[in-house]
Amino acid sequence: MNNARAATAIDERGRSRRDVSDVFDVSDARDVAILAGTSFKHQHLSAILADGLTRGFFEVHAENYMGAGGPPHRALSAIREHYPLSVHGVCMSIGGPDALDTKHLERFRDLVARYEPALVSEHLAWSSHGGAFFNDLLPLPYTEETLQRVCEHIAQVQDAIKRPILLENPSTYVAFASSTMSETDFIRAVTRRTGCGLLLDLNNVFVSAVNHGFSPEAYLAEFPLERVGEMHLAGHDEQRDDENAPLLIDSHDRAVAEPVWDLYRSVVSRIGVRPTLIEWDSNLPDWPVLRAQALAAQRIMEEPTHLFAEEVSDAA
Repeated sequence: MNNARAATAIDERGRSRRDVSDVFDVSDARDVAILAGTSFKHQHLSAILADGLTRGFFEVHAENYMGAGGPPHRALSAIREHYPLSVHGVCMSIGGPDALDTKHLERFRDLVARYEPALVSEHLAWSSHGGAFFNDLLPLPYTEETLQRVCEHIAQVQDAIKRPILLENPSTYVAFASSTMSETDFIRAVTRRTGCGLLLDLNNVFVSAVNHGFSPEAYLAEFPLERVGEMHLAGHDEQRDDENAPLLIDSHDRAVAEPVWDLYRSVVSRIGVRPTLIEWDSNLPDWPVLRAQALAAQRIMEEPTHLFAEEVSDAA
């Protein structure tokens, strides 16, 4: 990973002033580029060490490892001895109206320095306001004011950890009438102004598409795929809203759905392989089930046409 210092300076139009070396490049993740991984859960530790992924990586939620030591760090250190890591923040509240919590940011910085992960990511969402913390990743309006604030927060995080981050697209259930730009235009503007990369969560794309009635393929056609440094795949729950319309919940509690696999094949055929993670956070299966999901992603990544797409992307 290129640990070039990410600039914090944001000019009056919200654009970060930086050298080209501060911009995330997909080649920064080459050490995990052809790897498929899974979320790391402590109950799987012994099974992973006995029969893990021959070629893989593991991702952890940063907030679970912000203490100084103890069993969480012993388990994560055992994994880090054998596998690359991805550190995924879930509570930074990058889209929130308040200033970032500096103590939280310091703990996040120290965790990244301690484990030197191949990938570092956070969410395009907010989860705190006025001293209150919500156990959710909440949507935000896509306006110039919000864009300025998100860019300032991303720049602050990148300056703290001395490297660019990957920003994850959200799964949403409501949209703001006050938005003045599309989600994809907003995300593209964020990458342009801050130099961050993107974590493309294809389950989030599918969930939002069904909930809001748009085409996931059309969304991806407008998404800045050239900035993608990692992809997430996960399962979702199918429900019905009060009007009996389909409502999908980004539940991370089951296997990846076939339409999400289809989107994954399509994206990989267009941009080549990227490190790909299977997220499964509740109703956990035994390790062989989760391992099989990662291997399914690995097989897709290794299809000759997808490797060819990667070579074309490199040449460009």
